[in-house]
Amino acid sequence: MLIALKLLGSIALLIYGMKVMSEALQKMAGPQLRNMLGTMTANRFSGVATGALVTVAVQSSAATTVMTVSFVNAALLTLGQAISIIMGANIGTTMSAWIMSAGFSFNIADVVWPAFLVGIVLIQLGKHRYVGDFLFGLSFLLFALGMLKQAGTDLDLASNQAVVDFFASFKTNYGTILLFLLIGTILTAMVQSSAALMAITMVLCSTGAITIFQGIALVMGENIGTTVTANLAALSANTQARRTAMAHLLFNVFGVIWVLIFFFPFVRMVCGVVGLDPEAPEQSATQLSFALATFHTFFNVINTAVLIWFIPQIEKIVCLIIKPKKADEEDEFRLQYIRGGIMKTPEISVLQAQKEIVLFGQKMQYMYELVRELYKSSDEDFPKLFDRIEKYEDLSDRMENEIGKYLGDVGQAHLSDETKAEISAMLRQIGELESVGDSFFNLARILKRKRDNKIDFSEAQIKGGTEMVQLIEEALTQMNVVLSSPRENGGLGKSAYIEALINDCRNRLKQENIEALDQRLYGYNNGTVFMDLIGECEKTGDYIINVVEARLGESHDK
Repeated sequence: MLIALKLLGSIALLIYGMKVMSEALQKMAGPQLRNMLGTMTANRFSGVATGALVTVAVQSSAATTVMTVSFVNAALLTLGQAISIIMGANIGTTMSAWIMSAGFSFNIADVVWPAFLVGIVLIQLGKHRYVGDFLFGLSFLLFALGMLKQAGTDLDLASNQAVVDFFASFKTNYGTILLFLLIGTILTAMVQSSAALMAITMVLCSTGAITIFQGIALVMGENIGTTVTANLAALSANTQARRTAMAHLLFNVFGVIWVLIFFFPFVRMVCGVVGLDPEAPEQSATQLSFALATFHTFFNVINTAVLIWFIPQIEKIVCLIIKPKKADEEDEFRLQYIRGGIMKTPEISVLQAQKEIVLFGQKMQYMYELVRELYKSSDEDFPKLFDRIEKYEDLSDRMENEIGKYLGDVGQAHLSDETKAEISAMLRQIGELESVGDSFFNLARILKRKRDNKIDFSEAQIKGGTEMVQLIEEALTQMNVVLSSPRENGGLGKSAYIEALINDCRNRLKQENIEALDQRLYGYNNGTVFMDLIGECEKTGDYIINVVEARLGESHDK
């Protein structure tokens, strides 16, 4: 019982170590990984290389595939680009198998204790805490491997006749291979860690409990089971993201099918590469672990080499399997990119929120177009347009609430300082955009008052109002350019210049209005409604420049 508990505890520590290590790497390289995934996918080959490099960097194919699903969900990657990245992620994840096999070939304690010491010192110092977190996670992982190896030795399953007889009852045929493949799939889906199952498989093989053929069948099942993570992450995503996750599943299922066809000769070839006789009664634990890692590498590299030429066909297949939901034929009053639960990589989730903020800005510009139409509308069309503007004001409130809630959930995770600052800036952006929506609704209400009181503006008022309206249009357009562009490429100059013109226009029109009232060119009610409109436009300009400042992290003197 004690040995069994040690085995289970080692598995738990292994999963925890992998999680800590992966999260630390993401915190250290989160922005760089985002840039890499977003820009290094010019063609299918660079996409594969990018997926492999990112996976090696974060030591988690699940993290890479979930990132990729997030990018597709946010329309930052096409389906074809995402498929190539996932192929690369499957190659990159083989590094974990080699780390596992290395753990069975030398005394891990020689490495673990110094790494623990350096890690805790870095964490306590604070300056390089992410490096310390990484070393701590790596130490836990290696320590767990050592404990697993020791627990497997203590179990001595090869000397337990009942266990030997049980596994001996499974003859080396396709029926047994399919059974172990199914077991590997189910266990990996339950544990949500192919690395943990790989370590368990190596223990079982090295202790003689299962043959190398059965072990490789488990590894094949792990490749299918690991796709469950991305598919679960995509449940709340849009159609393209769900198709990306499905492509991941199809990729691994195809690989399993062709390996099954050539299973026994293929396994013997892999064993020959590491100098292992799969039929020998006595086998080296080190060679067994290397054989499993080699198979895992060959499986994914050959699978990618074959399927990389058929990415367009894979796209068509997943599009046939997953049809768009009616909800995806979205009306103008739904969020486009945020669908409920956050992804498992909070560092990447902010990209979805930024894409939603870009859409928020575009909707506010469309709302302004409705206000301009309202000014010129007939008595028959006015009520319908006013109702639409009121709905858009409600939309701006709901978008602020939903994006804010999403960012709040993401902010609960352990994030890098840069991402925390980015979330804070986003919260300010959505608050100012909601104020823009309120201001536009106020403009609509002022126009309603003008219509109800049957007020007609003079030519001078129309000319001045047209100038202000065009300036607000320019400010909105520039705001949306800044929101949709990388922060480092943006600048406050043009927006600040337009804001200054808006202020000058307001001051000039205010003075002209006072002079017109003194000369009795129009009545007091007329002048009041006109200045209310101009004043509200100037407020809108303030909110717009605030959005730009929040996006760029800059400020200017108003």
